[in-house]
Amino acid sequence: MRSKLVKATAISLFALIISGCASSDSDEVQLSKQSATALYKQARTSMELGNFTKAVQTLSALDSRYPFGAHKTQVQLDLIYSYYKLDDSANALANIDRFLRLNPTHPDTDYVQFMRGLVNMQQDSYLFHDMFNIDRTDRDPTYAREAFADFEKLLISYPNSRYVKDARQRMLELRNRLARYSIQVAEYYMKMDAFSAAVNRAQLVVETYPGSDSTKRALEIMIEGYGELGQQTLQQHAQEVYSLNFESGE
Repeated sequence: MRSKLVKATAISLFALIISGCASSDSDEVQLSKQSATALYKQARTSMELGNFTKAVQTLSALDSRYPFGAHKTQVQLDLIYSYYKLDDSANALANIDRFLRLNPTHPDTDYVQFMRGLVNMQQDSYLFHDMFNIDRTDRDPTYAREAFADFEKLLISYPNSRYVKDARQRMLELRNRLARYSIQVAEYYMKMDAFSAAVNRAQLVVETYPGSDSTKRALEIMIEGYGELGQQTLQQHAQEVYSLNFESGE
């Protein structure tokens, strides 16, 4: 009885696999029969409905079959956005870099540069942690640095872009994120009595991320660290900066 059940299950699974392959092949055949205009219309409909998996499939077919078609540039832009919506950072970045390499003077390069920042920012975020409000400022900030650099490049290269305002706001968020990470490192050094390393990291926060929400704590670490190191002049200077910025209104 058990062997019959196993055999029946295996047959069912095989049938499902065959059915899936047949469906996939049928979709590809269907796409191959359509014109560039029809394919693009279908892709846009999928995007509007939020079906970005289907949109990527159609756009990729369009990009492959009509690489020099009338919609070629918009297809590349839509692929970037669709991969971003699917959280497929690797393919999004690959298409972004390809677009910037092949279309350096295109009027939408500011948008693509902005999307590069969004994709890297997306890689830095943790949806699970965001949902449950879990503080993970100790995670590797590589993607946050990349995103900050992407937005900074947008501001420098395209100062009149419509995306500048949004990029600036995101840079503020990233600045705070990077500053908090450095504070975490400085706090660790303080616990290990590595006071020189701690004050150096805290000073980096003050100088590299001015105005961040970690500036106050950075100065506190510098005051304490310089005190432990017996560097009274530097401690006094840090105290003066702290008093000027955080005690004058208290």
